[in-house]
Amino acid sequence: MAMAEKQIFVSTVFVLLLVVFSSASHHHAGNEEDEEADRISSLPGQPNVSFQQFSGYVTVNKVVGRALFYWLTEAVHDPLSKPLVVWLNGGPGCSSVAYGASEEIGPFRINKTASGLYLNKFSWNSVANLLFLETPAGVGFSYSNRSSDLFDTGDIRTATDSLEFLVGWMNRFPRYKNREVYLTGESYAGHYVPQLARAIIMYNKRSKHPINLKGFMVNFLSPCYLIDPFTYILLCFQLCVPFIRQLEMLHLQVGNAVTDNYYDNLGTVTYWWSHAMISDKTFQQLVNTCDFRRQKESDECESLYSYAMDQEFGNIDQYNIYSPPCNNSDGSTSTRHSIRLPHHPHKVFRKLSGYDPCTEKHAEIYYNRPDVQKELHANVTKIPYKWTACSEVLNRNWNDTDVSVLPIYREMLASGLRIWVFSGDVDSVVPVTATRYSLAELKLATKIPWYPWYVKKQVGGWTEVYEGLTFATVRGAGHEVPLFKPRAALQLFKSFLKGDPLPKS
Repeated sequence: MAMAEKQIFVSTVFVLLLVVFSSASHHHAGNEEDEEADRISSLPGQPNVSFQQFSGYVTVNKVVGRALFYWLTEAVHDPLSKPLVVWLNGGPGCSSVAYGASEEIGPFRINKTASGLYLNKFSWNSVANLLFLETPAGVGFSYSNRSSDLFDTGDIRTATDSLEFLVGWMNRFPRYKNREVYLTGESYAGHYVPQLARAIIMYNKRSKHPINLKGFMVNFLSPCYLIDPFTYILLCFQLCVPFIRQLEMLHLQVGNAVTDNYYDNLGTVTYWWSHAMISDKTFQQLVNTCDFRRQKESDECESLYSYAMDQEFGNIDQYNIYSPPCNNSDGSTSTRHSIRLPHHPHKVFRKLSGYDPCTEKHAEIYYNRPDVQKELHANVTKIPYKWTACSEVLNRNWNDTDVSVLPIYREMLASGLRIWVFSGDVDSVVPVTATRYSLAELKLATKIPWYPWYVKKQVGGWTEVYEGLTFATVRGAGHEVPLFKPRAALQLFKSFLKGDPLPKS
């Protein structure tokens, strides 16, 4: 990006901050009545729990009628003393309810018949209050009464609306205003979170009430799964995340994020070759033919990518190359879902995966149930489309992106923020090799050399601690680390919260 373009972008972000914070100051203080209206008594088929839940909408643009949906599951024990964890899924266009809440870190899982829920014993609400946000409008239950918003959205609007949401939500739940806050997520949030950190630092320089920003954690490998088998999803991860106000302490964590076009592409084809997914010949042709820095590749390069995936990969799940596919009731394999890779525009064929490889199907059924929507205070405007895990419309029409967030990492490191990066090691879409190439470019000094870390006396992965940044792999985890390795993911999260190195035994 040229210097003039960078200056324009920074100016735009600062103007955005001024506009949003100015408008947010007019929001009326929250009250118990507003909070109580969002209380969830019990979801259909839900087991008995001791923690409180709330869900509903916060209007972020009254003029056009745009509102974002959230779901809060408070900590199991002593929630008033626990931090607030805001979870964002990416895409752009994918739902935090579908993935973060229902497959990864939330307290519930959906059963195979979608008739009810069962407990996730590795839920992160064992140590924190979890706030799942569906952003921007058009994702999940979040909506806009102006239909054109779904065809013309991007970073700036997402940032503005997400900030408006968080400020409005804090007013509705004032007990969280001075709480420690952790921003977490994966995928597109790999850009959301570093951009948010930079925006907060900019805000702090001009504010009498600075936010105590401490750090963030990103997972360089992330999903956005599309239900429609005939459409592509662009996983070009973006920037600009909600700018938070009136938070005493803020920490950041994100999972599975694309970071830099060149290193993501180079790392991906290297992973394919090193895991025997492609031939020596195809690997050399990709390296010699493709310009990995480009957003749009040449036709010759595209043909090579297509050949590799169509002719050499075989029928595998590229988000976890060792996971089983989702089978239909008759035993046949589900239709493969074609999407685009985050860093180049050719197809990736996806089949649903995980310990239960059909989890997204269960979510589609469950969250479209009228009784579920009623208890969630969701779909109050009767949106003219069904709830889906990801929005193809939003993804196809996203109107801005950033080729690298490494410059932002450098800014954040210079600011003294604590940064953790983690990667599942069996994902081939944005693999661990891409992460390591990106981190190497930062040229950080090593504090604690590479070592295996443990969970329940088993190797959970490997880690290295640098000056200002901790990197960890999660052994056997795919795109959604908490889905494939929930115990290890929880250990990782606990260590991050404490600021401790991962256990050596």
